[in-house]
Amino acid sequence: MKRLSAILILITACTFLNAQPLFPADGEVYIKSTVPRIDVLIHPDTLAWIYANVESDHEFRAVFVFDNGNVHDTIRDIGFRLRGNTSRYSQKKSFKVSFNTFISGRKYHGVEKLNLNGEHNDPSVSRAGIYWDILRQCSLAGPRYNHVRVYINGNYHGLYINVEHIDEEFAKTWFGNNDGNLYKCLYPADLTYRGSNPDLYKFESGGRRVYELKINEEADDYSDLAHFIDVLNNTPLQQLPCALEKVFNVQDYLKVAAVDIITGNWDGYIYNKNNFYLYHNIESGLFEYIPYDVDNTFGIDWFGIEWATRNIYSWAHPSESRPLFTRLMQVPDYKAQFTYYMKQAIQQVTSRQDFLDNLFIIRDRLQPYVANDPYYPLDYGYTIASFNQSFEAGTGAHVPVGLLPYLQTRNTSALSQAINTNSAPMIKYVRHNAPLPFQEITILAYVEDDNLSRVMLEYRVNGGSWQQKNMTENRLNSISTINGWTFVATLSGLDAGTLLEFKIKATDNNQVTAAKPCDAIQYTIPAPNPIMLYINEFMASNSSTIADEYGEYDDWIEIYNAGSQAVWLGDKYLSDNLNNPVKWAFPDTTIAAGGYLLVWADGQPSQGSMHTPYKLDKDKEEIGIFDNELSGFALIDGITYTNQSTNISMGRVTDGAVEWKLFDNPTPGSTNSMVGIPENPVYRLNIFPNPCNTGYIYLEEFITASISDLSGREILPAVTSQKIDISSLKPGIYLVRSTNGGVAKLMVN
Repeated sequence: MKRLSAILILITACTFLNAQPLFPADGEVYIKSTVPRIDVLIHPDTLAWIYANVESDHEFRAVFVFDNGNVHDTIRDIGFRLRGNTSRYSQKKSFKVSFNTFISGRKYHGVEKLNLNGEHNDPSVSRAGIYWDILRQCSLAGPRYNHVRVYINGNYHGLYINVEHIDEEFAKTWFGNNDGNLYKCLYPADLTYRGSNPDLYKFESGGRRVYELKINEEADDYSDLAHFIDVLNNTPLQQLPCALEKVFNVQDYLKVAAVDIITGNWDGYIYNKNNFYLYHNIESGLFEYIPYDVDNTFGIDWFGIEWATRNIYSWAHPSESRPLFTRLMQVPDYKAQFTYYMKQAIQQVTSRQDFLDNLFIIRDRLQPYVANDPYYPLDYGYTIASFNQSFEAGTGAHVPVGLLPYLQTRNTSALSQAINTNSAPMIKYVRHNAPLPFQEITILAYVEDDNLSRVMLEYRVNGGSWQQKNMTENRLNSISTINGWTFVATLSGLDAGTLLEFKIKATDNNQVTAAKPCDAIQYTIPAPNPIMLYINEFMASNSSTIADEYGEYDDWIEIYNAGSQAVWLGDKYLSDNLNNPVKWAFPDTTIAAGGYLLVWADGQPSQGSMHTPYKLDKDKEEIGIFDNELSGFALIDGITYTNQSTNISMGRVTDGAVEWKLFDNPTPGSTNSMVGIPENPVYRLNIFPNPCNTGYIYLEEFITASISDLSGREILPAVTSQKIDISSLKPGIYLVRSTNGGVAKLMVN
């Protein structure tokens, strides 16, 4: 077997960790403990043109300055324009800031764009943020946000909410991948069936597509959306759960629906067929529902409807089709799950005194910046008194009720309307690693219930009799949520070609049982791959190191053949996503024994056969070499990395070695430096979990081991144990070394 184990430990763990949302930290850009200042410097004539042409999305060059008291950064050549819908005609406008329009691939603290929303309809300037807070506390994916002070050319334009943009970077940050289709769904996006032809879902309204593709736009393939809508609308109700859960993350949507109804988000899907995204998560194979533009909430009303008392089960528009909500409410199990999530969100979030007290902490933090906001009064005549009042009482017109009384009424009425039912345990995020022959098999599942008794793994090998194994709570891989836990079971390794089938069964204390998925998951143990190809060195940010044949300084990947035979690459693949092997096929070429091949990862395949359609991400990325289709696209070699620097490459210490280091003097197309500790090809360390967040890592046996960085500097001294405390480690890539010569790579998120 090739010298790949240390890398494989890193890669196969990613397979089962990223099926659930990743919940990134707020970081510097979305810090909430203060109200950062954002300055935009732009030519006055350009600014005047922007204000005179409110429908234009043309981006103009500007300078961006960000100061949160901890960081003070100036970014030149950003793109700046108006954004929004009705807000374009308001006095207090909303803005889009783009860091990558004029400098391709550029990000600021991991984001490419900022949405600066004026919130002119909301006298509290807080409703959208409170919605996102609730979503996060319910362990659902949604944009990060904070409040910021916006100045343009030195003039204060007021208090804004800074909301994370939903795009390919959002998908990568929250779901660990961004190769699936992302659809922005705006009015009238009702998800009704229009026919089997995918092109039927490319229809337009208001000069733009109702289901607008935001990733993979060139392919323009709507077949996945058409299939999802077909399953949703045309599957008989009795068969709907098994069919729908193969294409859609139903449980998380039911939880979002509960949050939408609690907060009165009428401008979303359920009432107004508007303002949501659908992301086809390629790692789970399921569509994810992501709410968007949630300022019309918590009692804001333009219809004369009492949103705080509207029945939670008949909340949808009364005369229009909303199959994603109404069909699910016709399935008893889904109605019970929705009820469970509704009660859970109210009892554990929106009715808690600390949550309600935080409304006034928000008010007090924002008050000084509203008091001198020159644009705050212009649309509705709001004053600082309006701001203060809006948390406890309505301000009239479209704001008939304050934030606190709305929540109090909604909490009480929703609980009174909720049916008395006991939902079966909810099982989701079922995933497994991808072990090679005789490597341990790890299976994880996330289970929600407030009265859970036990969780079992049911499995069989090569079609034999079904067996059961108790699954135990795994706090190391658990996401933080209410009444939900990650459970794990491990099985001994199996030989190549062995078929494993499994499903998860959970039972509560009332002996109500659920089993998922409907059809058992199947995994065949792959044969070890003898091909001796390595990702030997790469550069994810190149400005001056080596130019391609067009004189452009692009990202590059070096492949090394450590074998004694030449290898034909024409049936193999190179990808920046370990769950999507076929992103780029090698051309009809051969790499000699001991030879090197340089591939340009520049997103410009038209420039030649050695140019990929993707670029590398300097913040976090994956690279993998995969074998042909007959092998099942078996992984030959791969790596996951973080935080790369411009003109600094990352490569193996010696060609094909286990250990990696950073190269101040990169060596594209030639042998790597001999500096470093040579690998030990005999002994390998197996560690779990990997990647990990905080807490402990576990070793498969009792040994003495230390942890160092990639340059060899010892970070944690040697300890003799079967577990190591890594809570002091910052995010990054490390090496775990044992005294008997074993080495394994560890990734800390």
